[in-house]
Amino acid sequence: MGYGTEMDGCGNFMKYCLFFMNFIIFIGGSVVAGLAIWALVDNVPWIGELIGSNLLTGAVYILLIGGIVVAFIAFCGCVGASREIKCMLLTYLIIVFFLFVTMLVGGTLGYVYREKVTDSVEKEMKGSLRLYDHQKSVREAWDITQTTLHCCGVHGWADWGTNGLRIPQSCCRPIQPGQYYSCNSGVDVNPTTIYTDGCLTKTQNFMQKHAAILGGAGIAVACFMFFGMVFSCALFKMIE
Repeated sequence: MGYGTEMDGCGNFMKYCLFFMNFIIFIGGSVVAGLAIWALVDNVPWIGELIGSNLLTGAVYILLIGGIVVAFIAFCGCVGASREIKCMLLTYLIIVFFLFVTMLVGGTLGYVYREKVTDSVEKEMKGSLRLYDHQKSVREAWDITQTTLHCCGVHGWADWGTNGLRIPQSCCRPIQPGQYYSCNSGVDVNPTTIYTDGCLTKTQNFMQKHAAILGGAGIAVACFMFFGMVFSCALFKMIE
């Protein structure tokens, strides 16, 4: 197997279709990797700790690794298509098949999680709230969630007192960057010093948004990869 000979019009059409499809896949893989990095930077893992589920976090890492590898393989596919190298096309086809499965699984996990996120979130958040003073990871997850989403407690700041806990500093509104009201004593609790919205609804919306975007992007790239496999098979058979 090596360089192909001159092909007819149909072969050239397949070659350029594969090249164009791989270019789209390259862009898509880069976008998926970028979205996964955005999700990690936007504290998805910490909120996963808060609600007792790492399913979305796992999907994010799958899509991050898959997106990077897909972009690289798509670049190789562009070279293989333009130069009509049969061995490169065959290697590309095999690798893309496994990547197709990876992206499809990661995308499906993220998209399905969009529907599952409301099932047991309230119960898990109430359970983790009671562990605030006992587990560092839970404490950090609550502090990051409350600071990021501008919320306090599950349904409101009173949840902390109900469970015999002081209101965390992360519930307090900022006076200016780096300086916050002292609201954890519970004495001056009012809308000007503390976040009054509960974190339950905001957390659900946050997770659903990220899951829908990541899942949709992963599934879309997987669809393009499927057509890429079809075109690469056709081109492989046409090369003498």
